[in-house]
Amino acid sequence: MDNIVSYKKEGRLAFLTLNRPERFNAINHEMPSAIEKCVLQANEDKDVHVIILQGTGKAFCSGYDLKEYAEKPRPQVGSQDMPWDPTIDYKMMKRNTEQFMSLWRSYKPVICKIHGYAVAGGSDIALCSDIVIMADDAKIGYPPARLWGCPTTMMWVYRLGVEKAKRMLLTGDLITGIEAEKMGLIYKSCPKELLDEEVLKLANRMAGIPQNQLMMQKMVINQAYNQMGLENTQMMATIFDGITRHSPEGVAFKNRCEEVGFKKAVKERDNDEYI
Repeated sequence: MDNIVSYKKEGRLAFLTLNRPERFNAINHEMPSAIEKCVLQANEDKDVHVIILQGTGKAFCSGYDLKEYAEKPRPQVGSQDMPWDPTIDYKMMKRNTEQFMSLWRSYKPVICKIHGYAVAGGSDIALCSDIVIMADDAKIGYPPARLWGCPTTMMWVYRLGVEKAKRMLLTGDLITGIEAEKMGLIYKSCPKELLDEEVLKLANRMAGIPQNQLMMQKMVINQAYNQMGLENTQMMATIFDGITRHSPEGVAFKNRCEEVGFKKAVKERDNDEYI
């Protein structure tokens, strides 16, 4: 695909579409900056009032492309030779986190539309949006919480509160759109055949409001989260994310991915057969 994230404008709506369908829109090195670039384009467009974030193909986003990052021998992006330098890892992941957070900082509201899967780093992207609408049968979660990851945006705790965030990140479970709405993680779940309609209905309702009103309401709500220490939490989460990939268990998992492939290693991890 020519554009890792495509940009299209229809009236007062801008559509940002993750565009690696052959890899279920998995995150590669270029995608975070491509997201940020498209957010900036929408924010600079005087006609756009609302941004819709979506994915092409069978899923919203399957997370980081770990078939590439995990199966290739180290040194590899996010998986250094040992001993490792935490500052190198932090700079790389902090950059990605800040680029995902361009959705959160966008002066124009962002509605995320999830079909298929929004897992691992894909959930990071989705939860940086202002409002999330999922298909009932779509799945969201952060499986690397079991091994080899910590969500660097850490939006889970700010959306769910302490106990429910722990329930998700101490298991790495996936939940459906129906469960995510019930838990309060997302705004709404709906049958997949109505997903486009529901997203457009909300987006068009917002699009009738002056841009300065949308901007001010969003900024003051976000400021409440900043006061709760969002930046400090993300700094710690980003440091811990690097540690998870270079801990003894993380190194062993990476070696296992190289030996038997990422899919088999993950199946072993998630079935408690390996750790």
